[in-house]
Amino acid sequence: MKTAKSPAKSAAKSKPAAKASAKTRPMLINGKWVQALGGGSFPTFNPATGLPIANVAAGEKADVDLAVAAARAAFETGPWSRLTASERGRLLLRLADLLEKNLEEFATLESLDNGKPLGVARVADVPLAIDLFRYMAGWATKIHGRTFPISVPYAPGARFHAFTQREPVGVVGQIIPWNFPLLMAAWKLGPALATGCTVVLKPAEQTPLSALRLGELIQEAGFPDGVVNIVTGYGETAGAALAGHPGIDKVAFTGSTEVGKIIVRAAANDLKKVSLELGGKSPNIILDDADLATAIPGAASAIFFNHGQCCCAGSRLYVHKKHFDKVVEGVAAAAKKIKVGPGHLPDTEMGPLVSEEQLARVLGFLESGKAQGAKPLAGGTRAGDKGYFVQPTVLVNTKPGMKVVEEEIFGPVVCAIPFTDVDEVVAAANNNIYGLAAAVWTTNVSRAHTIASALRAGTVWVNCYNIFDAALPFGGYKQSGWGREMGEEALSLYTETKAVCIRL
Repeated sequence: MKTAKSPAKSAAKSKPAAKASAKTRPMLINGKWVQALGGGSFPTFNPATGLPIANVAAGEKADVDLAVAAARAAFETGPWSRLTASERGRLLLRLADLLEKNLEEFATLESLDNGKPLGVARVADVPLAIDLFRYMAGWATKIHGRTFPISVPYAPGARFHAFTQREPVGVVGQIIPWNFPLLMAAWKLGPALATGCTVVLKPAEQTPLSALRLGELIQEAGFPDGVVNIVTGYGETAGAALAGHPGIDKVAFTGSTEVGKIIVRAAANDLKKVSLELGGKSPNIILDDADLATAIPGAASAIFFNHGQCCCAGSRLYVHKKHFDKVVEGVAAAAKKIKVGPGHLPDTEMGPLVSEEQLARVLGFLESGKAQGAKPLAGGTRAGDKGYFVQPTVLVNTKPGMKVVEEEIFGPVVCAIPFTDVDEVVAAANNNIYGLAAAVWTTNVSRAHTIASALRAGTVWVNCYNIFDAALPFGGYKQSGWGREMGEEALSLYTETKAVCIRL
């Protein structure tokens, strides 16, 4: 593993960083930028240095109440309720254009606040968010119902015109995570706005800056006041108030399975609709007939992309015994070559973990793995003594039952496990509480289809990994969540279907 040089100049001196740190960043409620009613604020930190980069308003229940009221008014009586589907689509297109115009600023904010390499944010996070808004803009005019020929036995001779119409679910509370702050905001906002809902968005307290800047673009694009409200704050206060708020019709959450269960309990009081995109412990299977020239770098990318802070990271690597040594040595060699450093440096390939809490979590898993007999072929410890860096890690001698094998680490740590029987490895892959994603590497198309069908996961990649598109639904089986993000299926999360029957 290579460690990038310490930055000669603080990333906080960049233009967007200077703007963000000039004063306490306010929240967006009903078209106004306001401080928290309680006057509280909290710092957001640069994970490469551990130093604060900005203060952000700490919203609480009273602020959530105001935001929900604004969203309700915009939905029921405001200009948003009178806009046509075509007009909603044009607003989303305008937002996408503004985001594209400010691509470099958003990439810098993501790198500064989250720690990810600037080059990655520039080619992945921001372009994918732009594409999502454009994709959903196209759906705004294509949400429609159906007609049904019906016959009623107890009304002989009567004629009816029966049809369905799809209507926006209403006011939506959206709680997004810190691993892809801008992209997750887009995943949530795009379908909600395309269907005509209004939103109260709570970004993660670790990474609020890009969502706040996006709020400025939402205003610039011309969205009416109250359609999108952004309340920053802690999960225990602002997030909890939003999830259980009686004025919210539906809550959408992306984050850990543990917190997802808390969201469900909070929403149960009034049975509001809930969609969840939660954790994963995704199996990545390399068969005996795989093309190792693509499978080895593919396995490395599957776990090390975004520092392993992906809900779908390929953290369980199953390799046929025939190729096990070659594959794990190849992935370990790739891990050792990764340049770890601050995200703004041009040669950085992996930045820090997002927070001190996350660093402690990942290091705790590594100690647990070693104590239970796992052996690191690469990495296994913290990188440096400043910031929240951890070495890309490949663990062997891992067995079912180990904490590192069973639980989501959410860091750049892969557990490599040999196998010989395909049926047994599929059973092992499915033997987990999660079912978000999986992958199989093979040159046999029949085996690819057979195994893809057998894997209990919302996404199965074949001879690739981490391929996303706005048209492709994403979500999980089992405890990886409810519902799907992106694609046409996401629209169902934000609409109600009404049946209308008219006697002729």
